Amino acid sequence: MVRIAVGGLLHETNTFAPTKAAYADFVHGGGWPAMTQGTDVLKTIRNINVGLAGFIGEAEMHAWELVPTIFAAASPCAHVTKDAYERIADVIVDGIKSSLPLDAVYLDLHGAMVAEHFDDGEGEILRRVREVIGDRLPLVVSLDLHANVTPDMVHHADALIAYCTYPHVDMADTGRAAARHLALLLREGQHFEKAFRQLPFLIPLSWQCTNDFPTKGIYEKLAAMENEAVPTLSFCPGFPAADFAHCGPSVFAYGRTKKDAQAAVDQLADLIESHERDFDGRIYTPDEGVRLAIELSKSAHKPIVIADTQDNPGAGGDSDTTGMLRALVRNNARRAAIGAIYDPASAKAAHDAGVGATVTLALGGKSGIPGDAPFEATFTIEKLSDGKFVAPGPYFGGRDMDMGPSAALRIGDISVVVSSHKAQLADQAMFRYVGIEPTEQAILVNKSSVHFRADFERIAEKLLICAAPGAMPADPASLPWTKLRSGVRLKPNGPAFAPRHPSKLHSTAIG
Repeated sequence: MVRIAVGGLLHETNTFAPTKAAYADFVHGGGWPAMTQGTDVLKTIRNINVGLAGFIGEAEMHAWELVPTIFAAASPCAHVTKDAYERIADVIVDGIKSSLPLDAVYLDLHGAMVAEHFDDGEGEILRRVREVIGDRLPLVVSLDLHANVTPDMVHHADALIAYCTYPHVDMADTGRAAARHLALLLREGQHFEKAFRQLPFLIPLSWQCTNDFPTKGIYEKLAAMENEAVPTLSFCPGFPAADFAHCGPSVFAYGRTKKDAQAAVDQLADLIESHERDFDGRIYTPDEGVRLAIELSKSAHKPIVIADTQDNPGAGGDSDTTGMLRALVRNNARRAAIGAIYDPASAKAAHDAGVGATVTLALGGKSGIPGDAPFEATFTIEKLSDGKFVAPGPYFGGRDMDMGPSAALRIGDISVVVSSHKAQLADQAMFRYVGIEPTEQAILVNKSSVHFRADFERIAEKLLICAAPGAMPADPASLPWTKLRSGVRLKPNGPAFAPRHPSKLHSTAIG
């Protein structure tokens, strides 16, 4: 029987964000499943939209014996602490080492993790795993579409295979694709040739959405380019908030020959670069967005949905800024709802007061974001919740959620979801769990950039993007970069980065 060690460690690191990822954050998981170790991984991580879950399902069809190590993930934020990184990495590496002999290793990684002591978090884990298993054993990895892929990651893995959708509705599908590619490697008993190319400009998150031009067309052409000669080809637009040399978009392929792989990478990279000017669009100020939403809602039959993109907890925000709430109140929005504002102290005050009571709070605004502050007002408590529910929409895919003690507060005709844990509002259930029916609102404000579209696009009359103060600027050129490789444009057709001390890490191709 084929024996394969498996594990998962996922974190999308915004090095400019206010809060680091501690071990306890991985234990809880945020919007991800809680940390699971050993044989429990195979029981818990299945039938949900996670790469490892897809791999497990496909492996069972092949009758492979899986040796699980750990699954750990945390909501995006600043650097993973050294303590958290080392404790989780040790479980993965020691688990693989103790399971030898093996036929292969599969890891479900994010690809944009920065630790306190390693800029290239995934590259270091793959280096350690390769040191244990040697050069011949296949090592296959699934990655997030936002991975900032590095030369070391490409060097140590036999295949990196990335999601093709944003919103990421294909995470489990990517795990299945990784299993199919691993089956090909095992059947043929040989490695494929690699090619890798980094692109010269950062792509803002809001314009990476694969539902829209130009990204939708790029991925359609990518799928058509995969064939017998090049069985897997990936494009990662990257996560444009990780301050290290290899942040940014990349393309990588695995082919029968080096020529096959390189030709596919060059063709796809040239296509992406030809669309540079198209990776941009209209972003509104909070007041502009709310006023437009109010006007549109007068004739709309479905909600106007606004993305509070700069406080997206899926990109490192603390989900507690109050700019969009202030705009709703200032403009007297009607039948509006916003969520979720992360504020455990306010949630506790609401639970202490009880449903129907009024409570004066300094809500949110505690993460120290410039231009933001707590919103001081009196609210009516409409509903309380323990924060536990299932998120059945396409993005979370049936995950058990735990937002901690939560409340629906009302000010005027505006409802506010307040939670004790943070996860981006990417499922309609994240309003419903505190009694707010999203389809009955005229305006919805979601602390998310793109993932919310997986479940909200079908109920929305129109989608708008607003830039209130937050940890993830919609314009990456506004971030205080210090470590990027020289010459990378900080946004499409934007200024090029010029380091004070040029980095030695300039490699952009794998031979």
